Amino acid sequence: MRAPFPWFGSKRKVADIVWQHLGDVDNYIEPFAGSMAVLLERPNHHKKRQETVNDIDAYVSNFWRALKADPEQVARYASDPINENDLNARHLWLVSTGKERIENINIDPDYYDAKVAGWWVWGLCVWIGSGWCDKAYRQRPHLSGGQGINRQLPHLGPRRGINRQRPDISDRGQGILMYMEQLAARLESVAVCSGDWKRVCTDGATDHGSTVGVFLDPPYYREGRKAVYNHETDVFDDVLAWCRDHEDNPRYKIAVCGYNFTLPGWKAHNWSAGPAYQSSNGGGNNAENRHKEVIYFSPSCVSRNIDMFEVTKGS
Repeated sequence: MRAPFPWFGSKRKVADIVWQHLGDVDNYIEPFAGSMAVLLERPNHHKKRQETVNDIDAYVSNFWRALKADPEQVARYASDPINENDLNARHLWLVSTGKERIENINIDPDYYDAKVAGWWVWGLCVWIGSGWCDKAYRQRPHLSGGQGINRQLPHLGPRRGINRQRPDISDRGQGILMYMEQLAARLESVAVCSGDWKRVCTDGATDHGSTVGVFLDPPYYREGRKAVYNHETDVFDDVLAWCRDHEDNPRYKIAVCGYNFTLPGWKAHNWSAGPAYQSSNGGGNNAENRHKEVIYFSPSCVSRNIDMFEVTKGS
């Protein structure tokens, strides 16, 4: 399944490679959830015993939590046609009133706001470039075909900002509701957390199950690219340190993403992000970074069958 919104840095293209290395783990944790591309691509035959996702961005976590609990309400707020006045008004509302309404998401594991979730995902799909729910400024909507959000594969066109999705809904919400309900069913047993990534990577959080799969996709180093996340942090080194601390534990099967870094003793998978990376990351020299993507897999991921899944660089 796919998230109903575009997302910079999605790892959907290599999700199958990730699962080939992690296997059917008892406990799966995704500390930097975003669009949850890897979780949503988990093979259907996996038992999915325990799954936890987290994101420091409260708008992101609120969307997934609200979708899980009340897909009908989220779909209702997300089904409106494109309107520039609505776009700017909702943006201003979301960064003020909406932000206040979801403050409890960090302290109440059951809290969500369907209105904030629906308007957030609607705007994310029609906003041009970065900055949605980041700071209060006016913006023109993306007017390239259709209305509302797209429940299908995002259309990635040239010069459309961050993974620009071309809205295309003709059934005025029915298709959106059906897809939201399918996503909600998939997330029924998934714990959705919001806050610092380390909170879901403690010994207590990873205690369940004989095997623990951790997929780490932190914000990359800022050097050489625009800031594209609402919450830019310098956690990359902390993530690598956590990986080193747990690399010898056979229970942990860890995948960590980045570019131009090394983890000696870990298995590297080099790959290239999609062409949309160029326009979303500012073009020029920054566009070259899409060919520097690498995922490192911890030693416990390497099994006797792993050579079957070896993928050549740049595939």
